[in-house]
Amino acid sequence: MAVALLGPKAAASDPKVDVKRIVNDSSSFLKEREPEMTEEEYALYQKVVTMLSTNPDFAVKILEAMMSDKDPPSPAFNFILGNAYYAAGQYEKSEASYRSAIGAFPTFLRAWVNLGILYYSTDRYADAVPCFSKAIVLGDRDSSTFGLLGYSLEKEGNVVSSEMAYMQALSGDPSNSDWKEGLLRICIAGKQYGRAESLVRSLIKDRPTESQFWLIYANILLSDNRKLQATILLETADGMGIAGTEEESLLGDLYADQGLIPEAGAAYSKVLAASPELGERKLLRYAQVLIAGGQLASAENVLGSLQTDKAQESQMEILQTKADLYAAQERWPEAMREIDSLLNLSPLNGRALLSQGRAFASEGDVPRATLSFEEAYRIASTQYTASLELANIELKNRHYSKSVEYLESALKIEKTDAVEDFLARVKTLADKTG
Repeated sequence: MAVALLGPKAAASDPKVDVKRIVNDSSSFLKEREPEMTEEEYALYQKVVTMLSTNPDFAVKILEAMMSDKDPPSPAFNFILGNAYYAAGQYEKSEASYRSAIGAFPTFLRAWVNLGILYYSTDRYADAVPCFSKAIVLGDRDSSTFGLLGYSLEKEGNVVSSEMAYMQALSGDPSNSDWKEGLLRICIAGKQYGRAESLVRSLIKDRPTESQFWLIYANILLSDNRKLQATILLETADGMGIAGTEEESLLGDLYADQGLIPEAGAAYSKVLAASPELGERKLLRYAQVLIAGGQLASAENVLGSLQTDKAQESQMEILQTKADLYAAQERWPEAMREIDSLLNLSPLNGRALLSQGRAFASEGDVPRATLSFEEAYRIASTQYTASLELANIELKNRHYSKSVEYLESALKIEKTDAVEDFLARVKTLADKTG
């Protein structure tokens, strides 16, 4: 069974960090570590600081009104102005203000952090990385800074450094599920499934209603061939009402793989109800597996849940599967009815032509069977199988040289020991008959 650890749900999602809070909380200054405002600037700052979170547009107007060309603002004032622009959504001006503050005071730690947040917020991850890194060099040990650095590095494809940053973030905030999720993605990408299992179990405990973690955990178990544990896990998610279409689909696959026919059918039916297209594909494949395994009554029950009034492609697949079922049951009139309907929709359908040829052959109509197989032989996707069918017909008719030609044609497409042995025996017969 194919294991897909990183499906759509497992894609990196933005950490749930309140970046606006970080920017707003940075409006108070750290004495002796950061630049100070002039007395006039500080008096104005005290009036507008509370507005940054409640009415940033008005705060921006007040701050801009104070600026003059003669007396450029201090780095501290530029920093607060950058915060105001950020809060108001004026990101270009915010960037310029932060850059001015840093240019005048290169060790301005929180200006580096806020500039990094600005870049992170606008998906400029490559620009965010050096800002967060500089803040850490200057002494920032906040777990959010490490976590946002980890996420930005991950988005840039720097997996090793991202892992280290996430681990630093978790060392300062062990319960933060965003940093756990980031480290989980890194572990899965590096196939560190032991560490990934520990992380995903913790995430399920933290956020039990998020089905993506149940699906990831199930796939981790499958990567270690622990099918029973994966089945039990997904049954638990299903019983809790958490499982979505992806989880139900995988659960159905596990049931089918273990021969649990009623359970598989029930799981696929849930997929069909929630996602008709996906559910239909799953049920059709399941029916085909049941037919191949000789469980024809179960296959018939599965097909009974599907309607043929679908788009043409889906309708043809249903007709083909029904034809295969009837052929396996040796109900040739019903099989021919489905095949005729299929060929009316798609006259050059190779699979249908093969089925038609087998139906004619079962009734002893060799000439018509040969014609159908010859049509299938002209289609690339069915040429190999048609070659073998025609080789068998020619062998029965004692046309050994012709049978050899078809077998050699099949071997050009795919070499197998069985066909090579068959060819050797037919060549012997051809040589004996001259």
